[in-house]
Amino acid sequence: MGFGDLTSATGLARLNDFLLTESFISGYSPSQADVIVFKAVGSNPDPKTYPNAARWYSNIASYESEFSDLAGDSAADIASLGPELPAEEPAPAAEEEEEEEEDVDLFGSDDEEEDAEAEKLKQQRLAEYAAKKAAKGPKPAAKSLVTLEVKPWDDETDLDELLENVKAVEMDGLVWGAHQWIAVGYGIKKLQINLVVEDEKVSLDDLQAALEEDEDHVQSTDIAAMQKL
Repeated sequence: MGFGDLTSATGLARLNDFLLTESFISGYSPSQADVIVFKAVGSNPDPKTYPNAARWYSNIASYESEFSDLAGDSAADIASLGPELPAEEPAPAAEEEEEEEEDVDLFGSDDEEEDAEAEKLKQQRLAEYAAKKAAKGPKPAAKSLVTLEVKPWDDETDLDELLENVKAVEMDGLVWGAHQWIAVGYGIKKLQINLVVEDEKVSLDDLQAALEEDEDHVQSTDIAAMQKL
């Protein structure tokens, strides 16, 4: 299927419906297809109207520094597809790699009288297998999508300054996403903001402690939701 014009309500609705059951545009990890759709959308969709698209957009934003290294066709090749980019592509390549790996005979014949030609073939297969494994490179870092709630002291707290101070907190492996204000009563609104963290680099306890150092604005923080990416 195609999404159509991703700056229109119709295109965003199609994208949101597709992402109800999918984490990425193609396959099971970020790829150049995600990069093209991300750029076509342009800005984080309204999380109330397009919650699935907003979740996906925040996730892909965390890979922005790695866009050129993501798997798949080059951005120029995919861009030629225009707004009718396929919403889902099969991933036969990974399956073929697994089948090829299963077909590799790492040890050759068990015959103790194996001749020189058989030994040469075994060593060649071992070298090919090692090269294939090395070409795959390291696995991507484990990440989590977190929804954080930040509560102000009262209805007189400057919410613009609170939001500015929250986003001013920087950590290696932390990317801030979309936010919204939620009424809690008596004219008080709490900040609900999405963020993506690399699990091995960012401690959520340390992050909350850093946010709560803003004693003039922040009363407390809570983790409202979290899911692994």
